Amino acid sequence: MTAEATTRATAGAEAVKSRADFWFDPACPFAWVTSRWIGEVEGVRDVETQWHVMSLSVLNEGRELDPDYQRAMDQNWGPVRVIIAASELHGDEHIKPLYDAMGTLIHEEGVKDRPEVIRRALEQVGLPSSLADYADSDEFDAQLRASHKSGIELVGQEVGTPIVAFNGTAFFGPVMTRVPKGHEAGEIWDASVALASYPHFFEIKRTRTEHPKAG
Repeated sequence: MTAEATTRATAGAEAVKSRADFWFDPACPFAWVTSRWIGEVEGVRDVETQWHVMSLSVLNEGRELDPDYQRAMDQNWGPVRVIIAASELHGDEHIKPLYDAMGTLIHEEGVKDRPEVIRRALEQVGLPSSLADYADSDEFDAQLRASHKSGIELVGQEVGTPIVAFNGTAFFGPVMTRVPKGHEAGEIWDASVALASYPHFFEIKRTRTEHPKAG
């Protein structure tokens, strides 16, 4: 093999990235922080992320909930239904942009009205405003539940969002309140994958003393 061919082969090998899968509900502030961390990880590790919807509303079906939390679960059907509808009708490539737009509105701009979040997010990513109608439709609920199930089956029912799967390892979280940057983001990724890959490791936890903040 010539030196030039060797260089091309090496470059091709280096271009192959490992795939991570990330399940999110756009309403979850902890998933939002973790998703911003994954973006940092992609800059320092050979990882490319595929994005999937899961639903806190589905997860909490049939549970006895505080009335305020139940109202939140009722409202949170809308955004995930719209993302699933956009994926089904226009392609999976719209999942991440819609999540980014909705998450920014909800968690960074503090927009609480879900119809407004949906309307503005669709406008920002250039998708038809008519997709907002799916917020109150169960037409694609089978696909939503299938996407949710594909993530939750990897880690069990006693977790929430987000779920991350990587090279045969899946884990809930990590739950963080700030976004690690650069080299630190990569180190936390390495540690998370190492812990989760040990088949007899299940949980590290401590009481949260602050609210999540992505900025």
